[in-house]
Amino acid sequence: MIAALIAARNRNVRVRILLPGPHIDAITVKTASKTSWGALLQTGVEIHIYQPTMLHTKLLIIDTMFVSVGSTNFDMRSLRINDEANLNIYSNDFATQMTAVFENDLLASEPYSFAHWTSRPWHEKLSERVLLPIRSQL
Repeated sequence: MIAALIAARNRNVRVRILLPGPHIDAITVKTASKTSWGALLQTGVEIHIYQPTMLHTKLLIIDTMFVSVGSTNFDMRSLRINDEANLNIYSNDFATQMTAVFENDLLASEPYSFAHWTSRPWHEKLSERVLLPIRSQL
């Protein structure tokens, strides 16, 4: 997934990711995923951390035409094993509506920069390393 995002970014595609903030039900998942944030941020992917409440919905909007929304994580484990579902719709009108929802959620988020990522505390970096071998199972 990271390689695809980096390749997309290299073709002048804007990639914005909204991630859960302080209200999260799976801190180990968030911790394990942080190891890959640096590579994304270095290529220009924008990461935003949602603040007000828990965020669980997965939303993907491509070119104001395709929307995938639901509970499925965008990783191979969720796509192959987990019992989750997404609704996939090809509709300019629906994509426009979901883009407005996303933009509104960005207003309640904080941008996360490469400087944030490199200056995270040593104990976070250690936790990421400890979780790395089981990351695909989280």
